[in-house]
Amino acid sequence: MNTAQFLVKSDLVFVDKASYTWQTPSNIALVKYWGKSDPQIPKNASISFTLNNCHTKTKIDFTRKCQAELDSAFLKEVDFNLFFEGKEKEEFKPKIASFFIRIQEYCPYIFEYQMTIHSENSFPHSSGIASSASGLSAIAMCLMSLEKALNPNLSKEFINKKASFLARLGSGSASRSIEGPLVVWGNHPEIKGSSDLFGVPFPYKVHPIFENYQDTILLVDKGEKQVSSTVGHNLMHNHPYAANRFQQANDNLSKMATILQNGDIAAFINLVESEALTLHAMMLTSNPYFILMKPNTLQIINTIWEFRKEHNSNICFTLDAGANVHVLYPLEEKEKVNQFIAKVLAKYCQKNQYICDATGLGAKQLQDFI
Repeated sequence: MNTAQFLVKSDLVFVDKASYTWQTPSNIALVKYWGKSDPQIPKNASISFTLNNCHTKTKIDFTRKCQAELDSAFLKEVDFNLFFEGKEKEEFKPKIASFFIRIQEYCPYIFEYQMTIHSENSFPHSSGIASSASGLSAIAMCLMSLEKALNPNLSKEFINKKASFLARLGSGSASRSIEGPLVVWGNHPEIKGSSDLFGVPFPYKVHPIFENYQDTILLVDKGEKQVSSTVGHNLMHNHPYAANRFQQANDNLSKMATILQNGDIAAFINLVESEALTLHAMMLTSNPYFILMKPNTLQIINTIWEFRKEHNSNICFTLDAGANVHVLYPLEEKEKVNQFIAKVLAKYCQKNQYICDATGLGAKQLQDFI
């Protein structure tokens, strides 16, 4: 794997001050990855819808350190302050500090600056929607904006690729939040340009039925997961079904690539739901085993199946590594499905809460933090 392409190879012209603001989205995988090796290398390829409304806005102010600070023994420490939704969050800093340590080889200029990070989500932090994908991809885009200022010769294509590469080192799924509306992460023989190191836009023309696809996220459980995704990934190392699962996922991505092009929505529904249930089957059969679904998760799934059969609908569900349910459906069914969600499914959500979303185009630079 060619990680050398992301090293800083030319002389940088440093600026004293800079400030950048980016908005980057979360994403929802259609073909899941579950299991990885260091450093954040997936055991199988995955493909996701980039979301639009569920996003993180992050502003980073960069101030170059004075020469005395640069000459000090603390040069190799990244200096930053972190504010989340207006409040300083010391408890969030260790994860970000660890991320900066991971990327220092590829972004040595971060040691030259004191950084102040302001971040906020468009969704409740405790809503059970993974914010690491949107949060770390936003930081990565801010860093690449600085790198562009220090080296104006960088192309947009390279910036996006390196941002995905950097984001991946903080959170694997964050590699899929730079671009959209469909992104593949993981080396796959049928996806041109695909890599374990970064996400790439799905390279083929998508059937119109999958354009502007809708995703309503039902907030079944907004609490902290009993088992983190990191722990769950690690349990795949000695999982009795791991090898078969990795092969199955890569085979399913081949099928999904064909489905997305030919518009076979029945096959799409079958594959998406099978992938969701297989992800949770891996959790059920890990050792130690664990369950992230809740009773209302299962109630929603069964109710969706009943509605689909009774109304000849193309509604389906997928799950992330948690209890919440992503309800997927084509744009043409938006009114009908939204009524069903409001009247029937909302009662299975905590405080009747759900988030209406749709596919988006990825990272967006903003003029300032709003």
